[in-house]
Amino acid sequence: MPLRRTVFFVSDGTGITAQMLGHSLLTQFEGVEFNQVTLPFVDSVDKARDCLDRIEREVLRGNGQPIVFSTLVNNDLREVVRRANALFVDFFETFIGPLEAGLGVKSSHTIGRSHSATDKQEYKQRIEAINFTMAHDDGASHRELRDADVILVGVSRSGKTPTSLYLALQFGVKAANYPLIPEDFERNRLPEALHACKHKLYGLSIAPDRLQEIRHGRRPGSQYANPANCRFEVAQAETLMRREGIRWIDSTTKSIEEIATTILRELKLKRHVY
Repeated sequence: MPLRRTVFFVSDGTGITAQMLGHSLLTQFEGVEFNQVTLPFVDSVDKARDCLDRIEREVLRGNGQPIVFSTLVNNDLREVVRRANALFVDFFETFIGPLEAGLGVKSSHTIGRSHSATDKQEYKQRIEAINFTMAHDDGASHRELRDADVILVGVSRSGKTPTSLYLALQFGVKAANYPLIPEDFERNRLPEALHACKHKLYGLSIAPDRLQEIRHGRRPGSQYANPANCRFEVAQAETLMRREGIRWIDSTTKSIEEIATTILRELKLKRHVY
């Protein structure tokens, strides 16, 4: 029976930073099942006490000592949560002290700085990128394609939409995406709308058996999900991308984060992390 532990991500903000850092550490431990609970916006003593009670209730269930990843800024709130009978990993305390010593400057100890909308220009850029990406999903619009930072191409269900949205949400990148369809393979050329933006194209491919599995879940028994058709479309798409000189990546075993990072690096796009 696998080892099980409950993990709490406690934050005075959204909890995204605690989740990202904590998850990166937890992935190093195979054979352990983690029940992950996020407790965001813990910005008062009363809420910190509620957190403490929640963690203590988990202790009483007998599932082993819980793990708490904290990015709480306020020391009083941290001390309340720290009373729990849990393994307490304090990211703020771990990193801020050495940074203050190295920089010779005290931190502001301001709550909610990492995921706020205080920088209006950056926030506006992010919203514009999200709106652009949604408007140009799956070839929905040819308008303003020249404004795209990147245009993802590939067969249907190769990961274009989630990658585009991640690029927009996480980095403020205007990412359009365009499906390569059987008609493109019959013409043996890219869709006309993409020729003027060829330098912005980046391709996603996928293993045919994985593509068939995904498509079968969406349209079982269809020609769209037929194994032979999936093999044909993937082969044709890769041939077309090679001939057109389009850089591409196999998305089969890669996470969205890995795909996005590869695209940013290879196209030399500026990363605006939010």
